[in-house]
Amino acid sequence: MEIIQRPEYLQQVQHFFGKETIIVLTGQRRVGKSYVLMSLRDLLSASKNNNVIYINKEKKEWDDIVTYKDLNKYLEERYVPDKQNYILIDEIQEIDSFEKSVRHWRTEPQTDLVITGSNAETLSSDLSTLLGARYHEVYIQALTYKDFIRFHRLEEGDDALSLYINSGGLPGLVKYDIRDENEVYSYAQDVLNTALVKDIILKHKIRNVPFLYNLVRFLADSTGKPVSGTSISNYLKGQNNPVSIELVLKYLKYLCDAYIVTKVPRFDIRGKKLLQSNDKFYFEDNGIRNSCVETVRDKDIEKVIENIIYHQLIHDGYKVNVGHLLAGEVDFVCVKDKRRIYIQASYIIGNDETRQREFGTLKAISDNYPKYVISMTPLVTRNDDEGIFHLSLREFLKNGL
Repeated sequence: MEIIQRPEYLQQVQHFFGKETIIVLTGQRRVGKSYVLMSLRDLLSASKNNNVIYINKEKKEWDDIVTYKDLNKYLEERYVPDKQNYILIDEIQEIDSFEKSVRHWRTEPQTDLVITGSNAETLSSDLSTLLGARYHEVYIQALTYKDFIRFHRLEEGDDALSLYINSGGLPGLVKYDIRDENEVYSYAQDVLNTALVKDIILKHKIRNVPFLYNLVRFLADSTGKPVSGTSISNYLKGQNNPVSIELVLKYLKYLCDAYIVTKVPRFDIRGKKLLQSNDKFYFEDNGIRNSCVETVRDKDIEKVIENIIYHQLIHDGYKVNVGHLLAGEVDFVCVKDKRRIYIQASYIIGNDETRQREFGTLKAISDNYPKYVISMTPLVTRNDDEGIFHLSLREFLKNGL
């Protein structure tokens, strides 16, 4: 089996070796955490000075490791004192009270631990309770556009971008025909169902399963729109499906903990503070988002573009909020290395009205931080309009800002 490398994540992991820090690979199911861990296993095993102990709880080979005591016994039998030991455990939440074992092995000399999990609540609550701040999270995302091209061996261009916009970045699609929409969406739905069942329904003993699925569809249709627990509850009441605000908020948290969606708060640009309502939600994978809506793609393309831009910004190391001005919303307020930038996402800047809407909001911001409009307008690569850069989506996904 060929393992396609994602070196940026391997570099992040290796940076924390030797610091008595547990390294936790997090992210939605099927975004490639297991393959990153296997890549790390192969890389470390190449040195005779290393002893690599690898466990994958999704494989029957390790079915006997059920509790932390089983885990301790397994590791003790394979630990080599005179070598650098690397303990790599995939889907560690399948081991009961795993945190007790992890706490012990973290303090062993010449030992580094890398673990993966698909639920933020399980990992953060269990590890932080016992370990304080002695763990570091490496967030594994779905494929970027450049990775998508590499995985599927495509020629970079409009056709590749169209496939990426439609299919999303689940690495497992490499086994499917990405030009077959039915295959792509069937696989995306399988991944979503697995995440919903294993990381939410079974874990939290969910009773109102139909509402959970309706909520996912609502968020897919509302991508890029400010929503709140109140607005969702009111909408459902109008659909003769009354659900309390408290239940809405609880289920939203479950979806975020399972990395299916990410909540992005609004930022008051003039007041320079976070606002407490009307957050936006973006899907971890755009293909899963597309598979949840019945809308024809050209009718919701701006939502899709915005979702893609958000995750590329996160991949590139930006902290991202949604901007709020009296003159209108700014899609993204991004900060990296104490440097702020503003971004508007658009499909086509084809007339003066659209140009005024997208560029006018940015022009209303009085500070001197860089400002960008990212769109799929034909022939645009990178233009400057009164200090605002107009950047093509392809150019941004290839080369960043």
